[in-house]
Amino acid sequence: MIKLLSIFLSLPFVCFAQHKATMGDRSKIILHNNHTWSFADSISAKPKPAFHLNDLEIPALNKGEELIRHSAYSLIYSEPYEQAKWVAYQLTASETQKEFERTNRFIPDPEIATGSAEDEDYKGSGYDRGHLAPASDMGWSAATMAESFYYSNMSPQVPSFNRGIWKKGEDRVRQWANEYSSIYIVVGPVLKSGLPTIGSNKVAVPQQYFKVLLDYEGPETKAIAFLMANEGSRESLQSFVVSVDSVEKLTGIDFFPTLPDYEEKRLESSVCISCWTWTNAGIGGRTSTGTGTTSKTHSSTQQSTGSTQCLGTTKKGNRCLRKTRNANGYCAQHVE
Repeated sequence: MIKLLSIFLSLPFVCFAQHKATMGDRSKIILHNNHTWSFADSISAKPKPAFHLNDLEIPALNKGEELIRHSAYSLIYSEPYEQAKWVAYQLTASETQKEFERTNRFIPDPEIATGSAEDEDYKGSGYDRGHLAPASDMGWSAATMAESFYYSNMSPQVPSFNRGIWKKGEDRVRQWANEYSSIYIVVGPVLKSGLPTIGSNKVAVPQQYFKVLLDYEGPETKAIAFLMANEGSRESLQSFVVSVDSVEKLTGIDFFPTLPDYEEKRLESSVCISCWTWTNAGIGGRTSTGTGTTSKTHSSTQQSTGSTQCLGTTKKGNRCLRKTRNANGYCAQHVE
């Protein structure tokens, strides 16, 4: 006991202290002993709520990857591309009720040991600092809102894309979280060699982004995925729907690995657009017209009402541009 006490008393006590730091814009922040931070001049309207991540949304980790956890989202950082490989979080209905406004204070992520992107990388680049986990999903506490502006949560996005179809997708996900009580979300860029870069830190500019969603609360368990080009579009959100399996093949990411194998296979291979509501008037689990509940539908049995963009991807990993009326959503070349 005396030996243990001696060891304890000899430990440095700096780990229990708070440290102040100065950001590039001269703002003062406080680094807390639990690895979180806050602005020194800020006064939160309410204490930061306790938050326990459910690991259902976390993709499988590859050897050598370090999971970075923040208050409301987790990520894997890709140093060669200076942005997250993916960002994962759970969004509940109560968390869609915004209580704190955007900070618009972009700062490097203090948890990234190698350093994340900076203001100078984006300045004059012509690209938006596009959120992966949107700030509007993080307005339920001061800490989560502030952390949503970490540069590890940013990716260079074409302005018409970031403020257009990408934002529409973010709004739709919040609607689903309200309707279905809780949604598990994994979002990220499609990273590959040869991408153009911006800034002195060589931040890669992705050509595509993905968003993979899981509704595991019921009454009907379902999954859906989106694959979008980094460009403005007037197409409907439905035209960007793909299977989770196709995103896995494109990115090499294994989504929802903690699900039972049979359930993971069923959910990730299916494409059921009608299983999800597409109007704000919809009721969770019902069609957008409110005519009745839809059942879980495999891509091979999905009803097709008109010509849609093929769900397949080319050898280069781009979304197939062909239109199809096939019930499974694939053109003749990509039919599965």
